[in-house]
Amino acid sequence: MFHRSRSPKPTVVLVHGAFADSTSWNDVARELLDEGHPVVAAANPLRGLSSDAAYVREVLAGIEGPVVLVGHSYGGSVITAAAVGADNVRALVYVAAFIPDKGESALDLAARFPGSSLGEALHPVPVTLPGGAPGVEFTIDRARFPHQFAADVPEGVARLMAVTQRPVTGAALEEPAPEPGWRTLPSWAVVATEDLNIPATAQRYMAERAGAQVTEVQASHAAAVSHPREVTRVVTAAAASVKA
Repeated sequence: MFHRSRSPKPTVVLVHGAFADSTSWNDVARELLDEGHPVVAAANPLRGLSSDAAYVREVLAGIEGPVVLVGHSYGGSVITAAAVGADNVRALVYVAAFIPDKGESALDLAARFPGSSLGEALHPVPVTLPGGAPGVEFTIDRARFPHQFAADVPEGVARLMAVTQRPVTGAALEEPAPEPGWRTLPSWAVVATEDLNIPATAQRYMAERAGAQVTEVQASHAAAVSHPREVTRVVTAAAASVKA
């Protein structure tokens, strides 16, 4: 069944990244709804890049009309892949996100530029992957989460985010990206200048390579939580470029 909207504005699909869930978009979603945008917050499985992208593509297939696809962190890798073959996607927005080219993984990109302290904050747990293969999934140590992920978010909110964070598999972070959607779609990017997960230098490099329109915000990795209005402005700028 299609998600139908009577709004003349495109639907905004929000895709969270690792160590987060869809509630990380709450304030951005509220602002978008107030502006008349239909909004869908997709629950990113965080199991593997190709399977995560396939799931988001299924979400997109259930939406009638044009879509602005927004990704945070590892969600940027997911939307880059999911947009390919999704004919209703008209624009991509990256928020403190990975913007991979073909063959690159999130792990590759994270290691390419200095400045990330994420590795030392991760807590690994062995898991069984789909199909029965052994694997590992990661969370951020709860005591380190507020500083590492959300240093500019009120402490009480950051502590709750640490509790509700969703783990990501190592396989998802290591899987090479397919042909990227940004080659054929206009892109926007919010660069979080105080990000301790994906350094701002890495974000700038990826955004410029993708030809994205860049907005810099003095924010932690949790830019959508700490600076929802700034993030919303970028999303609405992307939406304004979409013709019905």
